[in-house]
Amino acid sequence: MSRIVIKETQKTAQYYVEELGNGITLEMVLIPGDNFMMGSPEDELKHGDSESPQHTVNIQQFCIGKYTVTQEQWKAVAALPQVNKELEADPSRFKGANRPVEQVSWYDAVEFCDRLTEQTKRNYRLPSEAEWEYACRAGTTTPFHFGETITTDLANYDGTDDKDGRWSGSYGRGPKGIYREETTDVGSFGVANAFGLYDMHGNIWEWCLDDWHDNYEGAPTNGSAWFNENDNLSQKQGSAVLRGGSWGSNPEDCRSAYRNSDDRGYDNLFIGFRVVCAVGRIL
Repeated sequence: MSRIVIKETQKTAQYYVEELGNGITLEMVLIPGDNFMMGSPEDELKHGDSESPQHTVNIQQFCIGKYTVTQEQWKAVAALPQVNKELEADPSRFKGANRPVEQVSWYDAVEFCDRLTEQTKRNYRLPSEAEWEYACRAGTTTPFHFGETITTDLANYDGTDDKDGRWSGSYGRGPKGIYREETTDVGSFGVANAFGLYDMHGNIWEWCLDDWHDNYEGAPTNGSAWFNENDNLSQKQGSAVLRGGSWGSNPEDCRSAYRNSDDRGYDNLFIGFRVVCAVGRIL
């Protein structure tokens, strides 16, 4: 295992770069530990019951992908030796080296992390739901890390009215926008949050480690993943948490607090992921 040197950007974000071979890299950002309020207040526009009760969570520092995993990164890791299951080298519907990989199940994402761990001897995994929301908010308490509303100039989602009247293409006082009907290259909007992370709202849903729970009653407060029973990932069944919204989502579903889920074995063109690495294994 090579030594990783934590570097610092002009915006004071600390990061390191994992070499995946053939010039392909994975940028990881150091997220400082702190307490934060998880969930949304009941008066937040489009608040859902699953986002309650709000509760304080203590987060230990960790590293997380600057972007969601791209197709070229996926191909590089999929070529590594198998740990538990086979991986398709090119599963995505919307092709592009720097577009997010999609049509990957939770098990696929865990296998990606396992292969990367075996290769680097660093502990890669999916984020816990608490880590994901903390990283997304980056110290903010507003519905989005850039403020009270969202526009399609800042993120990739469906900014048009639903034809059946189920949702509006705008959120709050924000404007309606466009519907691109596909993913975009990671980081293409050039809008990072205060931690230096891109595309936390929209573009692709992101798998988290946690089992789905209908609300936060009894949720852990230490930032760990919330499992119903055993924590053996290879034996996990049922639904896992999805966060962040996607290119096909309405704006309210892209909020920092919004929670979604799907069966772990399911994959579609709306779902991808980003990875976490435990800090103690990289310094």
